[in-house]
Amino acid sequence: MGQIHWFLFIFLCLLGHGELAEGVSGLACNWGLQSTHPLPPDIVVRLLKGNGFNKVKLFEADPGALKALGKSGIQVMVGIPNDMLASLASGVGNAKAWVQQNVSNYISNHGTDIRSVAVGNEPFLRDYKDRFVSTIFPALQNIQAALIKAGLGKQVKATIPLNADVYQTDSGLPSGGYFRPELQNLMMNIIKFLQNNGGFLTINIYPFLSMQADPSFPKEYAFFNNTAKPLVDGSIAYTNVYDANFDTLISALEKSGFGHMPVVIGEVGWPTDGDPSANIDNAKRFNQALLDRIVQGQGSPRRRTPPDVYIFSLFDEDHKSTLPGNFERHWGIFKYDGGIKYPLDTGNGRTMVPAKGVKYLARQWCVMSPSAGVSDPNTLAQSITYACENGDCTSLGYGSSCGNLDAQSNASYAFNTYFQTMNQSKGACNFNNLAVITTVDPSKPPCRFEIMIDTRKQKKASPPPPTVYRSSAAKIDGVFAALIMGIMGLVYMLRSLI
Repeated sequence: MGQIHWFLFIFLCLLGHGELAEGVSGLACNWGLQSTHPLPPDIVVRLLKGNGFNKVKLFEADPGALKALGKSGIQVMVGIPNDMLASLASGVGNAKAWVQQNVSNYISNHGTDIRSVAVGNEPFLRDYKDRFVSTIFPALQNIQAALIKAGLGKQVKATIPLNADVYQTDSGLPSGGYFRPELQNLMMNIIKFLQNNGGFLTINIYPFLSMQADPSFPKEYAFFNNTAKPLVDGSIAYTNVYDANFDTLISALEKSGFGHMPVVIGEVGWPTDGDPSANIDNAKRFNQALLDRIVQGQGSPRRRTPPDVYIFSLFDEDHKSTLPGNFERHWGIFKYDGGIKYPLDTGNGRTMVPAKGVKYLARQWCVMSPSAGVSDPNTLAQSITYACENGDCTSLGYGSSCGNLDAQSNASYAFNTYFQTMNQSKGACNFNNLAVITTVDPSKPPCRFEIMIDTRKQKKASPPPPTVYRSSAAKIDGVFAALIMGIMGLVYMLRSLI
C-alpha cells in the first residue's frame, strides 16, 4: 500500500468526526446553538441573507431560530438529537407529536421553509459503541410516517447525517469503497428507504480531523488546489482527501446498487483555534477553496454533479463539548458575535459581511491583580480550574491563539472568560481576592480577551452541561496542564516579590 493510499485508509478509519450575493446561486451552512451568549436569531437571519446563504441546518428544533427563519427565503434542515432516537423509535405517536410541534407548526404558523429533517447525528460512530444502532432506522421510519400523515411527505424529506466512518476501503483507493460489514445490511435498508421516499443521503467529511489525528498525514493533501502528490486510482488522479473520501462513498453506493442516490455534504469546514493546525491561515485557505468549488458548481471525479454542501459552521460556540478536541469550539467562519474572522470571497469579488446591531456587555475585563500575593498555590490553581470549567479556556492550549501568554496573563484570561460568561455579574471577578476589574483591554494579539454579547438574560450559577455534536478519537488538548505549569511559574514569581 503506497503512502498516500495508507493516509486515505487512516483518514477513513479515524473519522468518527432574501437576495443572494451576486454570482452565487446559494450557500448552505450549519447554525449551531451551543453558545453561552448566542446572537439574537433575527440578527443571525439577516447575516445569513446578507451573505448569500439560502440553506441552513439546525442541530435541534430551536423555537427562536425557527421563528426567525419564517418567511426569510431560507430553506431549513431541522435536526433531531441522538438522545431522542429511542423515544421516536418506540412508537409513531411520538414521531407525530414531534413533527406537529417542530415542523407543521412552523410551516403553517410562521412560514418557515422546512425542507428536511435530520434524524440523529452520526449515530454509527464507533465511540457510541452501537448505542443507537437499534433505534436509528425505526426513528427514521416513524418520522417519515409522521411527515406523510401531516401531509408533508413530498415537501419535507427525512435523512440521517452520517460520519465518513460508515464506509472504508481496504485498497486505499476510492474505487475500493464499501460499507462497514457490520453496518452493510442496515445501511442498505436505510438507503433503500430514503430512495423510496424521495430522500437523500447526508455525509459529513472533515479533512482537518485527518490531518489533526495523524502527525504524519501529508498536510497538502488536506487542502484543495495544492501541490500534493496525486493519489492515482485507475484513470482518476485525486489531489485532495475531500474528493477521495466522497468518491469512496460513491463507489460503495455503486457497488450496492444505489449509484444514483442523491448525496448531501452535511458538514465540512476548518477550525481556527484550539490546535496547532487550527488557525486563521489554514481555515481561510481551506474554506475559500471550498467556496470556490461551490460557486463554480464543481463536483467530484466520480460524480460531476455538485452536491449541496453545508459549511461547518456559522459561528464559534463556546459551550460545545471539547471531547473531540479544543478546536470544537472554533469552527465558525464568523466569530461568536458575527464578526469577520478572515475575508472570504463568495463570488464576483463579493466578500462576507459581519452581523449588524450586536449589543455587548460593558467594556470591562477581569484580570489577575498586579498586587495579588499567593501564599497558597492551590488557591490560585483551584480558582483558574474553576474559571476554565465554567468558561472557555480552549484558546490557551499549545499552538492556539493564546498559547504564548505569560503566567499572569494565563490567569487573567481564565478569570475573564468566567467573568464574561457570568454576564460580568457582581462577585464573578473575585477569585479569593486574586482578580480585579479593569477598563484597559488586556488583549495581546493574536490573543483576544473577549467581551460577551449582551443577551439581557440573568445567568444562574453555572452553565448547563454542554451538548456533544459528534465525537472522535481525538482527546482534549492539554489546556489545563499548560495552565497549571503557568500557575506554578506565576506562584514562584509572586513569591519572589513578597
